[in-house]
Amino acid sequence: MVSLPHPSVLHGAVSASCLCCRKGKDQFDNLEKHTQWGIDVLEKYIKFVKERTEIELSYAKQLRNLSKKYQPKKNSKEEEEYRYTSTRAFLATLNEMNDYAGQHEVISENMTSLITAELTRYVQELKQERKSHFHDGRKAQQHIETCWKQLEASKRRFERDCKEADRAQQYFEKMDADINVTKADVEKARQQAQLRHQMAEDSKAEYSSTLQKFNSEQHEHYYTHIPNIFQKIQEMEERRIVRIGESMKTFAEVDRQVIPIIGKCLDEITKAAESVDHKNDSQMVIEAFKSGFEPPGDVDFEDFTQPMKRTVSESSLSNSRGDGKSEPKFGSKSKGKLWPFIKKNKPPPPPPASASPSAVPNGPQSPKQQKEPLSHRFNEFMTSKPKIHCFRSLKRGLSLKLGAGPEDFSNLPPEQRRKKLQQKVDELNRDIQKEMDSRDALTKMKDVYIKNPQMGDAASVDHRLAELGQNIEKLRLEVQKFEGWLAEVEGRLPARSEQPRRQSGVYEAQNPSGVNSCAQDRESPDGSYTEEQSQETEMKVPATDFDDEFDDEEPLPTIGTCKALYTFEGQNEGTISVAEGELLYVIEEDKGDGWTRIRRNEDEEGYVPTSYVEVYLDKNAKDVHKPLQKISE
Repeated sequence: MVSLPHPSVLHGAVSASCLCCRKGKDQFDNLEKHTQWGIDVLEKYIKFVKERTEIELSYAKQLRNLSKKYQPKKNSKEEEEYRYTSTRAFLATLNEMNDYAGQHEVISENMTSLITAELTRYVQELKQERKSHFHDGRKAQQHIETCWKQLEASKRRFERDCKEADRAQQYFEKMDADINVTKADVEKARQQAQLRHQMAEDSKAEYSSTLQKFNSEQHEHYYTHIPNIFQKIQEMEERRIVRIGESMKTFAEVDRQVIPIIGKCLDEITKAAESVDHKNDSQMVIEAFKSGFEPPGDVDFEDFTQPMKRTVSESSLSNSRGDGKSEPKFGSKSKGKLWPFIKKNKPPPPPPASASPSAVPNGPQSPKQQKEPLSHRFNEFMTSKPKIHCFRSLKRGLSLKLGAGPEDFSNLPPEQRRKKLQQKVDELNRDIQKEMDSRDALTKMKDVYIKNPQMGDAASVDHRLAELGQNIEKLRLEVQKFEGWLAEVEGRLPARSEQPRRQSGVYEAQNPSGVNSCAQDRESPDGSYTEEQSQETEMKVPATDFDDEFDDEEPLPTIGTCKALYTFEGQNEGTISVAEGELLYVIEEDKGDGWTRIRRNEDEEGYVPTSYVEVYLDKNAKDVHKPLQKISE
C-alpha cells in the first residue's frame, strides 16, 4: 500500500493564493475610484473654462452695447457735436472699446475651440480607454478566480478520496484480523481497499496537475497580465495629468495673445485723448456762433449843465428831422445792424395813414408835439429792432411772434443765417439732382417700352414722369427763393475772406438788382426804421439746367465684364447694339432702372437692358457706385 500525503499539506499555499486574489481585486477597486476622480476633475475644469468663455462673451456684449449706446445718432444734433476734437476723441474711444470687446470675443472663441472642445473630446476617449483597461483587468481577475475554483474542487475531491481509501484500508485490516470472517469477505475487503487507493492516486495526480496549472496561471496573472494592465492605467492617468496641465497653459496663452491688440486699443485711446485741441474747439465755437454784427459806435457826450443849450439842441434835433439834416448819428457805423447783447424790442408800428407829407415813408418827418430828451432818443435807438426790409420780412416777423419758425431763418444773426441758407440751398440742389436722375431713368425705360412693347407699357410711366417734373419745378422754385434770401444776406454782410458760395449763377445774371431792391436800407432821422413804398418785386428766375454747368467728364472705370445673352439693336440715343455671345466691359451697374452701361472700346459705349446680358463684376473694383466726377468751367 502506498501512503498518500494528507491534503492539508497544500492548504496553506492555496489559502495564500486566495488572499492575493482578494487583494488584487481590492487594488482594481481603488484604481477604478481614482481614475474616475481624475475624469471628474477634468470635467470640472472643462466646466470652469466654459463658464469663463460665457463671461467673456457677456462682457464683450455689454461693452458693444455700451459703445453703441453712446454712438451719435444719424441725422441728429449729436452728430453735429462730433466735429470738435474732444467729442471726436470720445468717438474714437467708443470705436476702440468696440475693438476691445472684439478681443474678448476672440478669447472666448479660442478657449472654446482650443480647450473646451478638445478636452471634451479627450474625456470621451479617456472614458473609453479606462473602460477597456478595467474590462481587461476584470477579465484577468475572473480567469484567475476560475482557476482557483478548479483547484479547490480538485483538492476537495482528492481529500475525499484519501479519506475513503483510509477507511477502506482500516476495514480490510479489521476483516483480515477477524477469524470468524470468511476468506471471500476478506478478499472482497482487500479489493475494495485497493480500489479506493487507486482512486486516491488518480485524484492526487489530477490535483497535482491542476495545482501546477494554477500556479502557472497565477504567476502569469501577477507578473504579466496585471502589471501590464496597471501600466496602461498609469500611462492613461499620466496623460490625463499632462493634458490638463497643457490646457491650463493654453488658458494663459489665449489671454497673452490678445494683450498686444488690447494694448494697441489703449494706445489709440491715449492718442485720441492727446489729439484734443482746446484752441481749435474754441475757434470752431467762434466760427459757429459769430453773428456778423459790427460793434456800435462811440456814444457822444451829453452836457446837462446848460439847460438852455440842451433845449436848443433838442430844437435843432427836431429841425434836423424835418429838414433831412441830422446831427452826428449814434451807432452810424452799424446801420441796420445791432450789437447782439442789446435787448431787441418789437418793431415800431407803421405810421398812421394820412394825406400829410409826413405819412409818406420817404418823405420828411413832421415834428412831434412833445419833445423828448436826447437820452430817451438814444435809448430808443439802442433798444430798437433792426429794420424789416420788406413786406415779406414783416410777415416772417409776425409768424415768429406766433411761435412758428421763420422759413428764411431771419431770427438768426446774419452769419448764422447765411450758413443755414447755404445748407438749405445745397440740400435742395441734391434733391433736384436725385429727381432728375430718376426722371432720366424713367425716360430711358419709356423709350425701351416704346421700342419693345412686349417688355412693358410705355404709358404706365407717364404719370410718374409728370410727378417728377412737378417735383423738380417745385424744388427749383424753392432754390430760387432761398438763393434770393442768401443773396440778400450776403449783400448786407461785410466782405469775408472765405471762398464764395457755389450758386448756379443764372439767378444773379437774370436779376442783378432784384435782390438789392428789397434789401435797401431806409432809416429815418430819428433812428426808427421805415419800409419802401414800392411793393416787393417778384423774382422770377428760369429753371437752371444742371447739365449745362458741367462740360467734361472723366471716363468711368471698368468694374467687370458681361456676355450678351441675346442680340439687341440699340436704335435710341444712348444705347448700343450688341450681338449674342459678344463679350464687353461693364462700366456702370444697374441702378434699378433695368439698364446696364457697357463699353466695347474707347469710342463705343452705351446702355443695354440688364436682362439681355450676364454680368461678371470684379470683386476688387472700388467705387462702383461713385458718381461721375465732373469739372465745372
